[in-house]
Amino acid sequence: MHKVVLDIDAQLYQRLKLAADANHLTLEEECRRRLEGGERRSSYLQALLAELRADDQQRRAAGH
Repeated sequence: MHKVVLDIDAQLYQRLKLAADANHLTLEEECRRRLEGGERRSSYLQALLAELRADDQQRRAAGH
């Protein structure tokens, strides 16, 4: 598994933390659930996911 480090503002962190608590999940589990489509995707998360996929494709094309 790869490690991903995100810089997010305090308001977004608080919203993710509250959602995780409400869903009885860890913060990591809540983020995964959202990235996997278990929640209506925000434009921010869609852009982040697209960027992560593009980076992965570039690494694979470079042979890393």
